[in-house]
Amino acid sequence: GPSTMASPAVSPDSSSHEALSSVNSAPACSPTSDSENLSPDELELLAKLEEQNRLLEADSKSMRSMNGSRRNSGSSLVSSSSASSNLSHLEEDTWILWGRIVNEWDEWRKKKEKLLKELIRKGIPHHFRAIVWQLLCSATDMPVKNQYSELLKMSSPCEKLIRRDIARTYPEHEFFKGQDSLGQEVLFNVMKAYSLVDREVGYCQGSAFIVGLLLMQMPEEEAFCVFVRLMQEYRLRELFKPSMAELGLCIYQFEYMLQEQLPELNIHFRSQSFLTSMYASSWFLTLFLTTFPLPVATRVFDIFMYEGLEIVFRVGMALLQFNQAELVQLDMEGMSQYFQKVIPHQFDSCPDKLILRAFQVKYNPKKMKR
Repeated sequence: GPSTMASPAVSPDSSSHEALSSVNSAPACSPTSDSENLSPDELELLAKLEEQNRLLEADSKSMRSMNGSRRNSGSSLVSSSSASSNLSHLEEDTWILWGRIVNEWDEWRKKKEKLLKELIRKGIPHHFRAIVWQLLCSATDMPVKNQYSELLKMSSPCEKLIRRDIARTYPEHEFFKGQDSLGQEVLFNVMKAYSLVDREVGYCQGSAFIVGLLLMQMPEEEAFCVFVRLMQEYRLRELFKPSMAELGLCIYQFEYMLQEQLPELNIHFRSQSFLTSMYASSWFLTLFLTTFPLPVATRVFDIFMYEGLEIVFRVGMALLQFNQAELVQLDMEGMSQYFQKVIPHQFDSCPDKLILRAFQVKYNPKKMKR
């Protein structure tokens, strides 16, 4: 439930260095509370995942040190190829494992949280996403599912608005191309049904991207149930209320992190009147679905389903850290362009590196609440 979502997996203040060196010296999951619940092969898998993280870490370090000059690219090639040769076995193991997780869901959720979290951060295998997302937000047997067909027969005051926006949702995706495409049809249905069960919010722009992603994975009744859950339990309803007060709060919290962790960039943004809301609003409202290509955005969404909005703050800060040196050279117009053209595609070939960086960002839930 939502109570577990807020708890950070790594203590937010331990720096990534400490975390890494402790991983190097100790077996992958020595002091964790739930390691005694793991079987030997699960422990082995966790060790493999840690090893893969280390290879990626080394890889991105060598990428950084090269910084454009390809002089010592040899070293990075070695580490990335060793990472990929491990992958085929890992992939097979991961598939078998996810089959087990889905079958023994309650036990995993309660007793093997650390490994589950680690596996979700590595990405849920594509074929398991529909069921795992439903399990993660407890949307598998919701009474509202039985109302769905009735809701579709009713008319909603938001219908015109919904129709207008649907054509702008994933315009380049096959499933949603054309007015009479199946995608646009089911998207309209789910948005309309939601506007009827939640009159206060009705229909909110941006939410169609989230529903669209759900519909790429599962049938409309299921997508509807998951969306209802996300709105109720994950702060999304607050984000999408007409006043948008929660979005203001997220921007305020994000600004606080920016000020604390990237003071130089923060000063530069201010000197250029480049407001946080200009680039970060869509991050929060569409959970990066309008920022990154789908394969990358979906990985962020996997984590969101387990850990909540915290991942948006983490990924956002990771992007700013990664690009600080370039951004401080640019004026307002240059930065707007950079956010639209450059940032979305930096991790297309290696979403893992984005996730890894995101979890090295310091994030303190207590401070954020305060």
